[in-house]
Amino acid sequence: MSPLHIEAIGDGPALVLIHGWAMHGGIFAPLLARLRDRYTLHLIDLPGHGYSYRDETPLTLEACVAAIAERTPPAVWIGWSMGGLFALRAAATLPQVRGLAMICATPRFVVDDGADGRPWPHAVSPDVFAQFARDLETDYRSTLDRFLVLDTIGAEHGREELRTLRQQLFARCEPAPRILQQGLALLESSDLRDELPQLRVPSLWISGRRDRLVPPSGMRDAAAMAAGSAYLDIAGGGHAPFLGHADQVAQALDDFASPLSRHSREGGNPATLNPGPGVEGRAQVTGFPPSRE
Repeated sequence: MSPLHIEAIGDGPALVLIHGWAMHGGIFAPLLARLRDRYTLHLIDLPGHGYSYRDETPLTLEACVAAIAERTPPAVWIGWSMGGLFALRAAATLPQVRGLAMICATPRFVVDDGADGRPWPHAVSPDVFAQFARDLETDYRSTLDRFLVLDTIGAEHGREELRTLRQQLFARCEPAPRILQQGLALLESSDLRDELPQLRVPSLWISGRRDRLVPPSGMRDAAAMAAGSAYLDIAGGGHAPFLGHADQVAQALDDFASPLSRHSREGGNPATLNPGPGVEGRAQVTGFPPSRE
C-alpha cells in the first residue's frame, strides 16, 4: 500500500484541507498562495485521487479520517464539497481538530423527504448521483466534464473556474472509475446531521450563493444546528468559491483560524472560543431559526 499523499507547505499553525469528488489537493492553489505565509497547509489527496492514486485506504469516513489524523498535527480542518464529510466527521470525533470550516458542504448531500420527521430539502435528488454513477460506466470523461460544468454554472467567474477545474482534473492522475463510484455512493448515503449538535469546536460555513449542488439554505441550516458557528455567503460564488473569490474566502478562513490558533497556544480549549463577527459579510447564526428557502 502506498502512503496517503499529504503535502505540508507554509509556516505557522496547521490547516488540513480536503478536496471534493474527483479532484486532489492541488485545487487549493489559490488558498495556498494567500495563506502559506501565516499557516502550514496540509493538502490531502484522498485515496485513489491525485498522487494517492495507488493508496488502498478505503474511501470511507472512518478510514480516511484515521489516516489523515495519523499524519497531521492538531489543526483546523477545512473540507470542500465531499471533503466536508471527512472534515465534519473528524471534528465530531477527534480532539486534535481545533476548528471546522465547511466550504460548499453540508452534512447531507441528497434530499430527505422527511419520513422520519426530519426533512432535508436543501440538496440534490438522489437520482443526480445515481445518473452520474451510470454515466461513468459508459462515458467516463464526458461525465466528469458535466460534473465540472455543474460546479461552475451560474457563478460570477464561472468560465475561469471551469477552466481551472478542467486543468486540474487530471493534473496528478486520472482517478479510477471505481474510486469515483465509491465517492458518489458516499455522497448519496452519508447523513451527519446528528453530529452537528455534538460539535465541541467552533465552525465556519462558507456557501456560494449561486451553487447548484449545495444550496446556501442548507449550509445556513446546518450552521444553525452547531453551537459556536458562523456563516458566510459569497454573493457571486458557485460550488468552488475559493477559485473565483479566493481573497474573500482566504480572509474568512484567516479570521476564523487565527484566534483559534492563539487560543490553543495559550492552552485554551477550542470549545470555549466562539467565532466572533469580525469578518465583514459574516453573520453569527447560532440560535437562528431554520431557513424557509
